[in-house]
Amino acid sequence: MLDKALVEAGISRGQVYLTNAVKHFKWIQRGKRRMHQKPLIRQVISCKPWLQAELAIVHPKVIVCMGATAAQSILGRIVRVTRERGQFFDTDFGVKAFITIHPSAILRQRDKSEQEKEYRRFVADIKRVLRVPRPRSPS
Repeated sequence: MLDKALVEAGISRGQVYLTNAVKHFKWIQRGKRRMHQKPLIRQVISCKPWLQAELAIVHPKVIVCMGATAAQSILGRIVRVTRERGQFFDTDFGVKAFITIHPSAILRQRDKSEQEKEYRRFVADIKRVLRVPRPRSPS
């Protein structure tokens, strides 16, 4: 889903670095499916040093937070994706962060028309990242 959206947004996979804010996953078995569970805050906090090290090496132009867990890790506060989606925020990393949904949220939509609508919004979000606000120069 993400790779398809990147192509539609005009971004090559080689231009992005993907990682997870939390490096281990909790899940429960439901039939043949493993259902992902939201990480605990202590897991987000304990994984932050690895994330900080990755960002120090990569030097991203913008950080795209896909989902509440990623946004919480980067911004250091509770994030409501439904309210803050599509917005840029300052970070302690010296680059802007952009909030959008996690691609798996598209698949959780009830029907195909809702999935398509949410996918189109996601592609629009990804396109917006190309227009990241530049830092203001001191006056």
